[in-house]
Amino acid sequence: MAHTHVGKDGATLADFLHLLKQRQALIFLVLGLVIITTVIVTALLPKWYLATTKVRVEKPEGEVRLFQNQSNNSYDPYFLQDQFKIMQSEKILYPVIQNLGLNTKLAPTLGATGALPSAITYRYLLDKMLRVESQRSSSLIEINVYAQDPELGAAIANEIARVYSDDRIYLATSEQREGLAKLRDELTAQERVVSTQRDVVEKLRKDLNISGVDLNARYSDMEIETLRQMQNSLIALSVDAIGRKTRWERFRSIPFEERLSLVNSELIQDPNIQNLLQAYLLADQNVTRLRARLGEAHPDLISAIQNRAKIKEQLDAQLRGYESALEIAYKEAESRVTELKRQLGQAKVDQILSARDRMRPFEEAAQKLDDETRLLTTLKLTLRQREIDFQVPKRTIEILNTAEPARLPSRPSWTLNLVFAVLFGALLGIGVAVLLEYFDTSFRSVADVETRLKLPVLGVIPFQADPMDDSGDPAESEPYRVLQTNLNLALKPGTPTSLVLFSAGPGEGKSTTLHHLVRLMAAAGERVILIDSDVRRPTQHTLAQRPRVPGLSEYLLNQRDLAAVVQTAVAPNLDFIPAGEVAGFTLGLLHLNKLKLLIGELRGRYDKIVFDSPPIIGVSDASVLASAVDGAVLLIQHRRNPQSMVVRAQQIVEGLKTPLLGVVLNQVPVNSGDDYGYYTSNYSYYHDSHGRRKKKRSSKPASGDQGGDRLELK
Repeated sequence: MAHTHVGKDGATLADFLHLLKQRQALIFLVLGLVIITTVIVTALLPKWYLATTKVRVEKPEGEVRLFQNQSNNSYDPYFLQDQFKIMQSEKILYPVIQNLGLNTKLAPTLGATGALPSAITYRYLLDKMLRVESQRSSSLIEINVYAQDPELGAAIANEIARVYSDDRIYLATSEQREGLAKLRDELTAQERVVSTQRDVVEKLRKDLNISGVDLNARYSDMEIETLRQMQNSLIALSVDAIGRKTRWERFRSIPFEERLSLVNSELIQDPNIQNLLQAYLLADQNVTRLRARLGEAHPDLISAIQNRAKIKEQLDAQLRGYESALEIAYKEAESRVTELKRQLGQAKVDQILSARDRMRPFEEAAQKLDDETRLLTTLKLTLRQREIDFQVPKRTIEILNTAEPARLPSRPSWTLNLVFAVLFGALLGIGVAVLLEYFDTSFRSVADVETRLKLPVLGVIPFQADPMDDSGDPAESEPYRVLQTNLNLALKPGTPTSLVLFSAGPGEGKSTTLHHLVRLMAAAGERVILIDSDVRRPTQHTLAQRPRVPGLSEYLLNQRDLAAVVQTAVAPNLDFIPAGEVAGFTLGLLHLNKLKLLIGELRGRYDKIVFDSPPIIGVSDASVLASAVDGAVLLIQHRRNPQSMVVRAQQIVEGLKTPLLGVVLNQVPVNSGDDYGYYTSNYSYYHDSHGRRKKKRSSKPASGDQGGDRLELK
């Protein structure tokens, strides 16, 4: 079955799934660390309890008009947005802070020893504790308060609802209270006018000695009727002028920056102003939305701010025009009253000139008393009507429930945090695995090795947790038999050969692999001698459980002869020369001729002369050995060193003109790749088919994922 390697630029979904399977231990490790960290952090975070109260808010019916009927209003979403801001304003929260003593109660939470300033408490309450929410197209508002003390959270939520309710009720009745106060002032002034006029009439009656005279019976001609009609018109115009004056003075007394709220409450029913207000609110929402997404210097945000300012200027101009219109209307009404008084006065003068001069002052005084009395009666009736209207409940807010202390904390949420931990941990683990795979420049498959190095793969040694574990299982030694067979096929048959097994760097399992290989060679009937030429960090004497001295270093320094350093019968057909132990000794070019003489002398006695070499990169000894032997074999540990390092080791050997016979891949996990799997799984498969194994080799490779990059014996 052919295997096509897919590189980083041509990765497929199958490669990605294979990567997840190969790196599953790392992914689960990262996931476990994230979950454990989340559990610890969640357990250590302070517990926040949620208290909620709901209120229903309606738009007020409108301003109190002295002599006009009330009007109903429809649902206004902009009004609810204003209520959100009012609930979170200093106007509402500062009384809550003062009433509940939050400056002192929240001080320990912020690490303060004394009482906090109200500004800091307000900011903490607004940012950390209070959340005002409402469903779309609904007049219900939820006041949510998060607190570490459930009793305190419930108290704050209820107090906010109560203070806000009181404020709304006060605002809803403030217009009526001011209108009633103005009516009472006008009524008191009119009573004084009537009392004064009555005194004038009585004085004229006494002075003229006309007690008992029936004025109505004496004056029934057309002039008296005309005067009476003019007097009635004057009364009506005077009442209208009072109403216009009241509205103008009320509007003029309101600060300019608060007049926008009058538009929301429909105190001003001008369509142009209403339309400008809607446009301004939309422009303000657009600025808020753009500011959350764009920077302050963004052209769209600057344009939106300029548009809002332009609309605000137009709205301010309309409000100024509305005030001017009220003033003009009031002055026009006063002008009409003045003109009518002048005409009435002129008519009375004309009547006086044409009537009896003696009775005219008394008649005029009596007529004026009658007019002022009727005006007084009208004011009394109006005041009584407004007082009845004021007593009728006009509640624009309703508290639907009382917040209760929560029994369980709502934050932090264990479920939410663990779900996010699992998602984030899985993504992080997969990301780490992908990054490691992306930056891993080691050889990934047999095809990689053969394509890059242009060398045959002589053997694939599966991962073993303990490479020196000799259980006698034939499947354990089968990879070494394959390596021995391929190596013999690569050599000239029947010719004694000297070989060196080297690696690019230390810790790739070269010594243990060589130890197993030479034992199988000897068991196959070949005469083999193993020479530990790694004089700096020798290992073979430990693996063979033989003494280290005398050895190669003593022989090369002519301190011992060959017979003294050769340890015979390490195993049947296997002899051994240890590294020796000479302080500061290293292999150099001075020892090359002596080394070649040793190989020549051993060539007549053994079929295979095998050298255990130190790493070829960074140590000069391996280059000297490679120059003396007939051939070399490169060992690569699975995913240990980058490809460039292995290629450099190959170039060093090829530069010495030493034949490089092939490559041995060591410590390869079973699930590390398709072509690797062909080698490692087939070893077990064919032994199982002959009944030599009762279980597949699934237990040992199970740790291969974790040990594929472990440092084994050199």
